[in-house]
Amino acid sequence: MTNPLALIIEDDQKLATIFAEALKTVDFETEIIEDGSTALIRVAETTPAIIVLDLHLPNVSGRDVLHHIRTNSRLTKTRVILATADSLLAENLRTEADLVLLKPISFGQLRDLAARFRPKE
Repeated sequence: MTNPLALIIEDDQKLATIFAEALKTVDFETEIIEDGSTALIRVAETTPAIIVLDLHLPNVSGRDVLHHIRTNSRLTKTRVILATADSLLAENLRTEADLVLLKPISFGQLRDLAARFRPKE
């Protein structure tokens, strides 16, 4: 069985790399996406097990990406972790996300939380 897919949708390259490495340690296949329009394309083409989503993205906002994920019946089992520094916006979207993490987010924190969301084989 191949590892479940995790999309890291984050425009800060350093953070995205840290998030990807954290998820790899708990056996996710990772893909980094740096803008909202590319995220919409990849979400249409794949069925990720988990998505780590920044809310402030170029081209298409994380809020719009989240709405697209939540209105797509194919993605009902996809877990979404919001990763943002915008606590007000995060609070408004809390009911649509599986988890909200406020930046800064540690490697260990994301690794441990993502491990809980890993699909059982």
